[in-house]
Amino acid sequence: MARAAPTAAALADRFFQLSLLGLVVSGYLALAGSGYFDARTLILIGLGLAGFLAIVKIAGARFGPGYVLVKIVAFLELLAAALLSANLTFFLFLAAFLLLLVAALASGEVRRSTRGPMLVARGGLGRFHVRLVELSLAVAFGILALTAGLFFVLPRTAHGALNRYLSGQYQLTGFSSEIRLGDLGKILRQDTPAMHVRVNGPVGPLELKWRGAALSSFDGKRWRSASGGGQVLHVEDARVILVDDPQRRLTGARITYEVQLEPVASDTLFFAGFPEVLWINSSSVTRTSAGSYRLASAPRERLQYGAISFLDQPLPPGSLPPRECLELPALDPRIAALARQVTAYASSDATRAFALERYLSNNFGYTTELPAHQASDPLANFLFERRKGHCEYFASAMAVMLRTIAIPSRIATGFQGGTLNPISGWYVIRASDAHSWVEAWLPGRGWTTFDPTPPARAPRRQPLLARLFLYMDAGEMFWQDWVVNYGLERQVMLASKMQTTGRVFGSRWFDGLRLAWLRGRYVAESIVRAYGLAALLVLALGGALWFAGPKVGRWLWTRVRLRKVQRGEVIASDAAMLYSRMLDLLKRRGYSKPTWYTPGEFVRTLPPSRAAEIVADLTSAYHSLRYGGHADAAPRMAALLAELERT
Repeated sequence: MARAAPTAAALADRFFQLSLLGLVVSGYLALAGSGYFDARTLILIGLGLAGFLAIVKIAGARFGPGYVLVKIVAFLELLAAALLSANLTFFLFLAAFLLLLVAALASGEVRRSTRGPMLVARGGLGRFHVRLVELSLAVAFGILALTAGLFFVLPRTAHGALNRYLSGQYQLTGFSSEIRLGDLGKILRQDTPAMHVRVNGPVGPLELKWRGAALSSFDGKRWRSASGGGQVLHVEDARVILVDDPQRRLTGARITYEVQLEPVASDTLFFAGFPEVLWINSSSVTRTSAGSYRLASAPRERLQYGAISFLDQPLPPGSLPPRECLELPALDPRIAALARQVTAYASSDATRAFALERYLSNNFGYTTELPAHQASDPLANFLFERRKGHCEYFASAMAVMLRTIAIPSRIATGFQGGTLNPISGWYVIRASDAHSWVEAWLPGRGWTTFDPTPPARAPRRQPLLARLFLYMDAGEMFWQDWVVNYGLERQVMLASKMQTTGRVFGSRWFDGLRLAWLRGRYVAESIVRAYGLAALLVLALGGALWFAGPKVGRWLWTRVRLRKVQRGEVIASDAAMLYSRMLDLLKRRGYSKPTWYTPGEFVRTLPPSRAAEIVADLTSAYHSLRYGGHADAAPRMAALLAELERT
């Protein structure tokens, strides 16, 4: 048995329900992409939405307002995502939401109009979905284009107003003033960007250490920062000098750079080398006794600051390190024995430190895998049983072993390295670049950096995926700069660039237009001199085709449709084509149909004649074909048109 073709009502209903489902799904994905909810909460939200959609699906046939509730729920999802998210992914979900919303509204209108007691022609249903998708795309991207202009014209005066009250519990952790041994390993497997750095001037591969916190108190399982409140440095005009004049007059390598730091649930600032000048939008910063810099509170959104850093070893401080840099908890006696054994042939504190660094780097393996079970003595387990771990175990082992031989030490946490994104010009430093190293106090040199961690094998990526990540990161930087952080300062910068570009483009456009005119005239003169009359004939023919081509094309199309109608190949749009043909014939005889007349009213204005009778029959057949779907009316219209031409 042949399967019946779907009607416009069935197609519209199917499209409408799919669009509503897409609305809810896009809103849910926007919530998930905000990064605010954990997996358990997202699962509960998803189950609730699935139950709600099931209820609406069951009751939708009887209660039409249920579909309105679906649109309201989807809109509330997107609104919540807009308040919680500051990522580029929100724009993608917004575009999908607009597209699906337009599709739902358009298909819903078609759905309502086809449910009344009326007859609808079946012609043209084959491309119903395509036409509806094209309409949805045109309207959705039109909305995005219009709102984009307003978005860049209006600065964000209330940016982050609600985001300041949101919890940072799902942000990147591991750089607080107290960390448990192994905590840093939890983020080494993450590939999310932690900070972006842009260095002024030419620079090669960025193999710098970005120092954050320095931790000196160790109880066997966790490290804590040094005691003491630190020195508060007040920021004036968004700038603060961090060192004295003798340090700034030292000759040596320096870099000037800008940092965009993601929220890492920590108040620590990260610097390369020895920072001398800091630019930051804050009232004050605090310098700890360990040389770290902290804000009054952890930022809940992306933080921007700039600095000048001295990369060579700074002048040794005048005071000795604090006593807690030599304090030790109860240790496995094998640790101190191993330290004495490794440094037995060293003659100074510097060579002892180098010996421990080389021993750990050459005899232990690197891995980001966490131990299956938490050991009661993590350091002894690392040194004598597991013999592999990540940077935090290496740094802790060396710092503790240095203390057993009376060398003050502490560990520093931060990041190391970075990957240049050639698209945006920023170095991307990811969570997987998190690192710990050792700072040892050496006589005459002060705090000296040692890194006992062996080189980690970089993860291999497919070139296509790596390129895709770079484009995504560049898009994220643009989103943060020109959308999330778009304020009055950015607005003035954009207006200035547009004005400069407009002047340059206007001048170039005028010069280009004048040059094109001269080239065109030269080519025309050359053709006339070379080909003479033939060239003029070709130009005249081209002009004739330019002006008469559309009319000829319409005439040919009409003739083709007339022949198909005579063969019985009829579509609903043939009614309008045949009726327009009739009006053209009448217009040549002096009878024009006013636009405000209906076809029936126009028939009654014609004087009694055989032509008027033919027009009346044609109008009746036109109504039968266009509104009644009677395909047999088309050949009758064609025959009446032929008779009208002969009359």
